[in-house]
Amino acid sequence: MAARPAEGRRRSDAPRKGDLREQAILDTAEALLGEVGFEAMTVADIAQGAGISRGALYFYFRSKQDVVAGLVARTVAALQRKSQDAAHDPAEPLEAIGTVMSRTSVLWQEHGVVMRAATDLNRSVPEVGTLWSHTAEVFIEAITRILHRAGVPGGDGPDAAGSLARALCWMIERTFYHASQAGADELERASATCLEIWLRTARLV
Repeated sequence: MAARPAEGRRRSDAPRKGDLREQAILDTAEALLGEVGFEAMTVADIAQGAGISRGALYFYFRSKQDVVAGLVARTVAALQRKSQDAAHDPAEPLEAIGTVMSRTSVLWQEHGVVMRAATDLNRSVPEVGTLWSHTAEVFIEAITRILHRAGVPGGDGPDAAGSLARALCWMIERTFYHASQAGADELERASATCLEIWLRTARLV
């Protein structure tokens, strides 16, 4: 017979103290990015906001850049999941594209400050650059699959699905980057415009 767990033992799925501290650090960093920006944000500010000492913060992250890389990793994980969902969405291309744009708009609305930081720091912080580039490739693959399903041919030419998908990806990123600084209304307009461009590219309108 298997041994019964000791009375009062913490359940295995309960968050550990270290996990909670790490989340507090990341949450504080995200708030500070929105309030003061990356350059003005300090390790001391992050530690204070997370309710820990500066020394304790270094147990989890090596530097301010490392904290932001962790924050970007947490945020882009959601973006990658949604991109993968889009790539395998059984819905018709018209509906699938609408779903992608809606989800993208929500992510930028909720985490625009982190995604702008990822865009700004992808050259100067290697870990962020790697994360952001990989996320873009996942998104490009999803766009390519949807374009293929809409009848856009493959190949290496400028009108091939892969080439168009890459251009669409970076157009969407830059458009949402600017729109996210202006608020929810501008994000909705940006989403509608990117949707229109994508549908026209797929020859669905």
